[in-house]
Amino acid sequence: MRTVLVANRGEIAVRIVRACRELGLRSVAVYSDADAGALHVRTADEAHRIGPAPARESYLDIDAVLRAAKASGADAVHPGYGLLSEDARFAEAVLGAGLVFVGPSPQVIATMGDKVAARAVAVECGVPVPPGTTDVAAAADIGYPLVVKASFGGGGRGMRVVTSPDGLDEALAAAGRESLAAFGRDEVHLERYLERPRHVEVQVLGDTHGSVVHLGDRDCSVQRRHQKLVEEAPAAGLSPALRRALTDAALTVARRVGYVGAGTVEFLVLPATDEFFFLEMNTRLQVEHGVTELVTGVDVVATQLRVAAGAPLPFGQDDVRVAGHAIEARIAAEDPWEGFRPAPGRITALTLPQGPGIRNDVGVASGDAVAAEYDSMVGKVLALGGDRETARRRLVAALGELRVEGVPTTAPYLRTVLDADAFVAGTHDTGSVERDWRPDPAARPAPAAPPVAGRTGRRVVIATDRGPVEIAIPGRAGSPATTGDGAAATRPARPGTGPVPGRVGDGPPVAPMDAAVVAVRVEVGQEIAAGDVVVVLEAMKMEMEIRSGVAGTVTRVLVAPGASVTAGAPLVALEP
Repeated sequence: MRTVLVANRGEIAVRIVRACRELGLRSVAVYSDADAGALHVRTADEAHRIGPAPARESYLDIDAVLRAAKASGADAVHPGYGLLSEDARFAEAVLGAGLVFVGPSPQVIATMGDKVAARAVAVECGVPVPPGTTDVAAAADIGYPLVVKASFGGGGRGMRVVTSPDGLDEALAAAGRESLAAFGRDEVHLERYLERPRHVEVQVLGDTHGSVVHLGDRDCSVQRRHQKLVEEAPAAGLSPALRRALTDAALTVARRVGYVGAGTVEFLVLPATDEFFFLEMNTRLQVEHGVTELVTGVDVVATQLRVAAGAPLPFGQDDVRVAGHAIEARIAAEDPWEGFRPAPGRITALTLPQGPGIRNDVGVASGDAVAAEYDSMVGKVLALGGDRETARRRLVAALGELRVEGVPTTAPYLRTVLDADAFVAGTHDTGSVERDWRPDPAARPAPAAPPVAGRTGRRVVIATDRGPVEIAIPGRAGSPATTGDGAAATRPARPGTGPVPGRVGDGPPVAPMDAAVVAVRVEVGQEIAAGDVVVVLEAMKMEMEIRSGVAGTVTRVLVAPGASVTAGAPLVALEP
């Protein structure tokens, strides 16, 4: 194995390319037109175009990826995470082309990537699972609340919580649409929704010689829309008996399917009663692998590559030691104070934090664009400390030093999460963000104030040594302004660098960003109230419900499902 094609993009592609370099392997990147100048393309030894923009399907085109592998002379393919990483058809195609697939066998991917089949494996292993079904008619037998989940894929995509039968049909449709957009498949199933659980997972590694080990556990309970924001290793507040039960269960499942490579077995945990339930197994590298690397000293990506080349694991279970504590914050181009609305645009300036125990895994640099066609995450900031509190304080300080200009990010909000009493005490759960830590627009940092569009210009609020100052920026009518990140910026944001979503405002609804129309919820002649959902848009793999800022009668519907809209475009016309 000498040349590895990385069938992915963004920060994980950069991470894999660097691991290849450290091992003396040649790396090949692939890209769509939207990513032609991306950091992963610039970092790799060679890069091949696989499709046009704005088609997000480029990275899902198996034939195009294999053509790039053949043209580059690659003899191995690393799928990264997301995209094709859990597609058994892709693994089969890679192997069928005579290449090494850096991951488990297609059979394992097919079994464990199918959430229903994976549940069956857990049951066979004696691992507890929450009640669930693929039969929609049996929803009442499970009981409400329940969660609709994509049967394939992961990362929180294609999940909807339903509290009553009235919302089931729409949740099924929405989860299916989101799953199709993210993974190319729209099958879903139903599970009992557990109240206030913790999300704990176990990292496993297996080789082709029959060895399987775990690298300890991680907590991923800080989530919005069932997608992780903060992860840490090890999980805080677990009893020794519960921790051992989780790692034993993970190893049992991994050994049962003959797992090879890096994988993660995920659980929902109720620490007060030491109960846990199998959630799923991700047959790939996880976004949060870095915190495990920091506390164990094991390079998970390098180990993946060595195992794929046929080498045995260089250590046994007794050799694995967890030392210290690591916490990771995912930095996404989203506006937390506007419902975590995705905010594509160009990063005009980027300064990464430095210092003892700090690690930055990013997929962008100053001047790079955050494309609307893809996931909003631009990177991660990680902190390692001798204990949890030291790691927490280091990460808070690091996020304060992070500077991202041109797009808003989740960084300033995550600082408030890390300082929240429940997080400090380790008593938070998967619902804490939406239940207890909802971003308050009134508490938005001054530099991150929402833009105000007008006919003659825009206004933003900037921080100065004399306090917040509101200034006007000339611009075309109706165009949204661009502000800086707001973590601790002290100079004016640069205008004209890309759309940043603002509040819907007091008028008829407009598109907050470039997006695709998923559904129209109103029709001509319908009377609506302020706050009613009128259109559902999708951008950066997320669905957004767009609400009217005023009450009125719909006089025209200006968009249709499947259409593309630009930032600031009106969606419906209203007679107040």
